[in-house]
Amino acid sequence: MSKAITIQDKNYLLWVKELGSRYRKSQIKAAIKVNEEMLRFYWELGRDIVEHDAENKYGSSFYASLSVDLKREIPDATGFSERNLRYIKQFYSVYNKHFENLQQVAANFTQQLAEQIKQELFSIPWAHHMLLIDKCKENPKKALFFVHQTAQNGWSRNMLHNFLDTDLYERQGKAMTNFSRTLPDETSGLAQELTKDPYDFAFTGITGRYNEHLLKDKLLDNITKFLVELGTGFAFVGKEYRLQIGETEHFIDLLFYNLNLSCYVVIEVKIGKFGFSDAGQLGGYVVACNHLLKKKGRDNPTIGILICKEKDNLVAQYALEASSQPLGISEYELAKLYPEKVEGTIPTIEELEQIEKRLD
Repeated sequence: MSKAITIQDKNYLLWVKELGSRYRKSQIKAAIKVNEEMLRFYWELGRDIVEHDAENKYGSSFYASLSVDLKREIPDATGFSERNLRYIKQFYSVYNKHFENLQQVAANFTQQLAEQIKQELFSIPWAHHMLLIDKCKENPKKALFFVHQTAQNGWSRNMLHNFLDTDLYERQGKAMTNFSRTLPDETSGLAQELTKDPYDFAFTGITGRYNEHLLKDKLLDNITKFLVELGTGFAFVGKEYRLQIGETEHFIDLLFYNLNLSCYVVIEVKIGKFGFSDAGQLGGYVVACNHLLKKKGRDNPTIGILICKEKDNLVAQYALEASSQPLGISEYELAKLYPEKVEGTIPTIEELEQIEKRLD
């Protein structure tokens, strides 16, 4: 047997490294494919249990019996415990409710949409689905929302668990906007979905008095968490981004580029209450970005999002109706803090008794 020698050729070493990378990618693809096929089998098994009304037909011991019989029939397979079989039935039941609701839509569209949803449904690990069943079995739309977020963002199970404990579903896509009127149909829905109301800025750690400068600094000090809060596809471009407009300089609070929408996103942060002038300023920045930054044939129209501490919804509605630019208006929240002990504000029982004695 010939003795191996160490080859130091640069191209050879790069090739070996590339082979290692290709192999790891093939392993990931194989694992994804195995997961997809397993979930499709689980879906069909869950469907059979529901359609055969097996729980009622075979009684309370049905799952225990099926577990034993499947393990005997397929001895090298895993995942057929009594507990997991109950999850498999719920896996079909929870998500199929959503597909049943789609039946009212035109048949071709329904089939295409259902297949798109199932692609994401079968792409995430089974442990994620078990968690979603535990948390969202009464709300299929919420479960599918988190399936989509997990598939798009590559969330681990722990990440998914963290987001399930927040009100992300309730906040997503809830900003007041005029996108349906000012953006093309193919992008307005996606633009709406990237908004939130309110935005959660608790990660800034601000607990005392602050101004806009401090808030923006804290947002950028925690840029990774800020990008997670903004959502999928945001890339940071700059803070106090300078625009030379005619003879004057103007500065955008925060400028981002969204890769999914292929457009610049202007974000203005206001620590006070929203007013008409805020929308005018934001609209002006959006127009300026379209003239100065937007590349023809590459970028879609710039959108603007104003995030304020407080807004009157009617004032916001009128401002959006008055603007021809795609704008959104949201609020933000910092941590809701309560003092651990409030002394001298609420009298204790002993203090009340002392007061009563003095009054007597």
